[in-house]
Amino acid sequence: ELLTDMKKYTDECKEQIQELDFEQIKALEERFDSIIMKGIEENPPSLNPEKPGKRGKNPKTKSRNLLDRFIEYKEQILRFLTDLKAPFENNQAERDIRMMKPQQKISGTFRVIQGAGAFCRIRAYISTIRKNGLSVFEGILAALKGAPLTIPE
Repeated sequence: ELLTDMKKYTDECKEQIQELDFEQIKALEERFDSIIMKGIEENPPSLNPEKPGKRGKNPKTKSRNLLDRFIEYKEQILRFLTDLKAPFENNQAERDIRMMKPQQKISGTFRVIQGAGAFCRIRAYISTIRKNGLSVFEGILAALKGAPLTIPE
């Protein structure tokens, strides 16, 4: 719920083309920290207290592992809150990679490494065009004419 509130706040700031309010960000981060603290109270660090003679790390629950990652990567998780250019999620990067598997399933495999390289270059070009809000169709036409679209800085 908190992350969706954070996303809603940043989306509103983007729509209204306004700066992020430091006090609002601080309040949201404090809510995040309080949830983390509650999670620490409800999820002890290990399943079994240290037993004499046992070597290695003590096992942790899945929820404790997730909680530890939230603590360790807090800055990266909340980057979208302080930087409006940062995406809320990284699904686009996953989608870019995922396209390779259906291609392999449909055609079996790439016959030569150059074919795989060409496929990756084309997919990267299309992905870049989409990420910059340009028309994919116009981008492909321009590339076929020998004058690929340039991305504005």
